[in-house]
Amino acid sequence: MNIRLLFLLFSISLCAQNEYPKDYFVAPLDIRLSLSGSFGELRNNHFHTGLDFKTDRKEGLNVYASADGYVSRIKISSYGYGKAIYVTHPNGYTTVYGHLLKGSGKIQDYIIKSHYKEKAFEIELFLKPDELVVKQGEIIALSGNTGGSGGPHLHFEIRDTKSEKPINPLLFGFDALIKDTREPVVSTLMAYPIGENSIINKSQEPLAINYTKQPDGTFMADKVLVNGAVGFGINAYDMFDFNYNKNGTYQVQSFLNGKQSFNYEFNTFAFDESRYINALLDFPRYKRTGVRIQRLFMENPYPLSIIKSDKTNGIVVVKPNISNTYRIEVRDYHNNKVVINIPIQYSAVASETPNKVVKTPYFLKANNDNMYKKDNMSVFVEEGTFYEDFYVNFDVKDDTLTFHDGSVAVHKNIKVTIDDNSLTEEQKKKSFIASLDGKSKRYNSTKVKDSTFTTYTKNLGKFYLAEDTTAPKVRAINISEGKWLSTQNSIDFSISDDFSGIDSYNGYINGNWILFDYDYKDARITYTFDGQFLQDGRNEFKLEVTDNVGNSTIFETHFFRNTK
Repeated sequence: MNIRLLFLLFSISLCAQNEYPKDYFVAPLDIRLSLSGSFGELRNNHFHTGLDFKTDRKEGLNVYASADGYVSRIKISSYGYGKAIYVTHPNGYTTVYGHLLKGSGKIQDYIIKSHYKEKAFEIELFLKPDELVVKQGEIIALSGNTGGSGGPHLHFEIRDTKSEKPINPLLFGFDALIKDTREPVVSTLMAYPIGENSIINKSQEPLAINYTKQPDGTFMADKVLVNGAVGFGINAYDMFDFNYNKNGTYQVQSFLNGKQSFNYEFNTFAFDESRYINALLDFPRYKRTGVRIQRLFMENPYPLSIIKSDKTNGIVVVKPNISNTYRIEVRDYHNNKVVINIPIQYSAVASETPNKVVKTPYFLKANNDNMYKKDNMSVFVEEGTFYEDFYVNFDVKDDTLTFHDGSVAVHKNIKVTIDDNSLTEEQKKKSFIASLDGKSKRYNSTKVKDSTFTTYTKNLGKFYLAEDTTAPKVRAINISEGKWLSTQNSIDFSISDDFSGIDSYNGYINGNWILFDYDYKDARITYTFDGQFLQDGRNEFKLEVTDNVGNSTIFETHFFRNTK
């Protein structure tokens, strides 16, 4: 049976979310739905805002409008969602389709015309309700692998049109199409001493806690002995039937002596709060090991709307002669769950493993503005830039500024300033504040006024004033002087820049601008022959690639093509 028709016949949900229509939207693909990414899944610096549907490792599958509506927005980008189409529906919701190969029919025609009108690959278009009307089940695009995609798939979202908040599509009945009888997995349980003097199991450092499965299917952790206060964290994932991907969980709850202590579930959230994922995580451990431990407590509370906690913010203060039972429940949307019980007991035993906090002369308070200055370099930190107080490693030595390192999560930009009045005007145009990570150099967008260079960045580490006078590299893949291209579908180039990075690329045939698609993942630009501007026989070709400080490389040649 056609799976989009099946979607209309079955619509069930284990959560009583009656305010969301369960039979309004149909599946955007005409294959069995299998997820490579779930709503709220933990990603780099953000929570995942939709469902990632597998496309059988292929590009070019039909993508269908999930309901009647109109194309309200089109965004074509080298990064993020890549090629994305937004469809607004009359019921107050908008669906989003990302990482597309291209639009379909009238939508693709509109996109191509807009590229040539703006003479740019990266475009963002906002349309009126009567410009591109679509019907439920209409093919609006072909699936792809564009933007920040790690492989062919369709990113699908449902948003509240007015607030633009993404909403878990499973709330709209999509759970009926995704079989899940497997309970989530907790791979790591961590205990954290809270406060400078707290001790857990003779340690002032976070510890992994062992746990074993019980006959009733729950897990029992080893006893945690505490002097002071403790918080817990887990690494957890969920798996669906017929699927080996490790996806995100739907709900995590903790209970202290039977009363709920800390809870979050992924129904909806705002884009501007998504970066608080770095406050939820044990960020230093993640940067060090790649393991995402979700902390079930807040030392310094942060405004992430999915979190509900008691007045202790998930922190357990342990007192003599009182035993505590802490319970963690991890649940998926289909109500499969895993339970871990943790016995907690007071212990006055001294620490055998002191904390490893390195104290410096600079103690940063997260809720205050902070300024650090030495010689001709400075760093300004606005309040709320960091989630917690910490000792900062700050210094200026050998024309290099050091401001801590990437082990600390950053929520807002820091301001880095370097003064240098020794540069000529021409040198200033090619200079910028660069980040240095070992031998790796990274460009930061920089403004210069008089002799002062300024950048706003979320990068931490080493900074210095760099100069880039080297033009980008351009390598022709399938075009050469005088070549006949009559049977070729495209012209392809590899473009790269060793330092400041590519800013723009523009191609021309017979003096007319042509559309090159850019895929940063393989540093390739592609022009697909569309019949425009071609002459029968000889055609002149030009490509200009410019980096972020204005260095340019121009490639010119001619080719032959039969157009008749």
